[in-house]
Amino acid sequence: MDLTQISSPSFLKECTTKQLQDLSEDIRKFLIEKCAHTGGHIGPNLGVVELTIALHRAFNSPEDKLLFDVGHQAYIHKILTGRACEFDSLRQYKGLCGFPKRSESEHDVWETGHSSTSLSAAMGMAAARDVKGEHNYIVPIIGDGALTGGMALEALNHIGHEQKNMIVILNDNEMSIAPNVGALHNVLGRLRTASQYNKAKDELEGLLKKIPAVGGKLASTAERVKDSLKYLLVSGIFFEELGFTYLGPIDGHSFESLEDTLQNAKKTQGPVLIHVVTKKGKGYTPAENDTVGTWHGTGPYKIETGDFIKSSTTAPAWSKLVADTVTRIARKDPRVVTITPAMPVGSKLEGFAKEFPNRFFDVGIAEQHATTMAAGMAAEGTKPFLAIYSTFLQRAYDQVLHDICRQKLNVFIGIDRAGLVGADGETHQGVFDIAFLRHMPNMVIMMPKDENEGQHMVKTALDYDAGPIALRYPRGNGLGVPLDEELQPIDIGTWEVLQDGADAAILTFGTTIPMAKAAADLLATKGIKTEIINARFIKPMDEDMLHRLFESKKPILTIEEAMLEGGFGSAVLEFANDHGYDTDLVDRIGIPDVFVEHGNVDLLLRDLHMTEEDAVESVLHLINKKSKKQAGLETQ
Repeated sequence: MDLTQISSPSFLKECTTKQLQDLSEDIRKFLIEKCAHTGGHIGPNLGVVELTIALHRAFNSPEDKLLFDVGHQAYIHKILTGRACEFDSLRQYKGLCGFPKRSESEHDVWETGHSSTSLSAAMGMAAARDVKGEHNYIVPIIGDGALTGGMALEALNHIGHEQKNMIVILNDNEMSIAPNVGALHNVLGRLRTASQYNKAKDELEGLLKKIPAVGGKLASTAERVKDSLKYLLVSGIFFEELGFTYLGPIDGHSFESLEDTLQNAKKTQGPVLIHVVTKKGKGYTPAENDTVGTWHGTGPYKIETGDFIKSSTTAPAWSKLVADTVTRIARKDPRVVTITPAMPVGSKLEGFAKEFPNRFFDVGIAEQHATTMAAGMAAEGTKPFLAIYSTFLQRAYDQVLHDICRQKLNVFIGIDRAGLVGADGETHQGVFDIAFLRHMPNMVIMMPKDENEGQHMVKTALDYDAGPIALRYPRGNGLGVPLDEELQPIDIGTWEVLQDGADAAILTFGTTIPMAKAAADLLATKGIKTEIINARFIKPMDEDMLHRLFESKKPILTIEEAMLEGGFGSAVLEFANDHGYDTDLVDRIGIPDVFVEHGNVDLLLRDLHMTEEDAVESVLHLINKKSKKQAGLETQ
């Protein structure tokens, strides 16, 4: 079938089972071919082909609301709603988004990128539906890994209490990004092996109905027998105790099972949970055989072998450099422990976990819990390294503020994927952490110019005993600089002059230092000598150096790959204001008050006016302004 000719999922209602199976094969082949060029979340999507087809066959989107939790498994949904012709641009600049996007299609009713939000959103939609007196179906699709998120459990509790009509699809593939952990995962494992439960329950109910009515006592006894059987067959029916009608587990790749169960669910009053067991990566051997999450989300790959197409750089990945340095220090310091919310692979902590299994903690998709757990460990004298992506740290804001900073606990937060991340887009751009961490008392924030300084900052963080400290590091690889053999801590709050210059100063850190250097080179061709400062401590700042700069009356440009509002440049302006310096010769380059969409980072920086040419223009404007001010003073 030519998938690019699909404009609506309505055709599915007329398909035979054989036609649906053929369509599934076509979709898998299409996804494998397209993602080989663009990269993407290939594993999750291959696992939900039949499930997504069955959902669009059973329901009428967009009147009926399909909410995909996280959204990284919505590619089939996009194909069935008329977007197959755009897949060459998947996750590319100005192209198709890798997650549901309301502006893309009326069928994308909920935007996601973080896990565990679908059930709360579904509850909101169900409540609004009932207020309006409507009768459409609300169908959130949530993975078993996302159920470890506290927000999902809060929503389950509320939905069950309110008894809202809703059909929850639990897509159980035994993995989130990495293999799932936790007691709830074990409950689902027992449910998977208890396939006779529903059959036995139905048979017992039928038998009880045949017993002559001999009084309420016998009837109540029968109900207790039925409940006892439930607990005998399955150790803890978690969802039924929460108020859901539990259906399953069913084969998520069988159209017959899916269709029968979905139709039964549509006839059931109150909340229903359908437990669907699927195979992540189904149909593509390298993805099917993945046991650690490598095929959850990938870059381009070779279809024939499954080999990833890697860049030619030999520099270490930032995540690996940081994790390896933590491991190196942990060999000498038994207090060092590591915590990750379901990202052991992305944060490159597999080596630490193997070497120190009793000091490594993967808590599942539970960022708030991970953060407060780190605080608890620090309160007992350990040195926790909390490895967490910038975009996911947003979910633990209160825990960082209330539990870590307020108690001034020695937690080392590794903020991975800080700055623009490219293809994952606006839900994952790590550009907000400076603004929401900078105002927290007791917090130290730093970012290295290269991987050598990065390893020394890890040492700095684990040596630091005066409260929380955060190290920002970007996605991708370092610059390939030589690494010192001996680790040395860096004095907290000290900056570094990378280049002297009498005419202007550029203050920046991390990934934008090369931009500053390139701008200084261009300015040099115009006879302008620019000082470049590695402002590696975003908080606290190097106040001695700031006093020197403002007293010199040099024009100052700040550059940050982060939000301008509340960011580093704002901190410099605050310093100037607090000390009575003139702020008229300060300019800032950074991300304005917008959400940055997906695409090549260089192209995004161009659109955001964050290039070396923009830096040159800003410096020239400041120098021109200074000249006019001086001329005005001389005239007076």
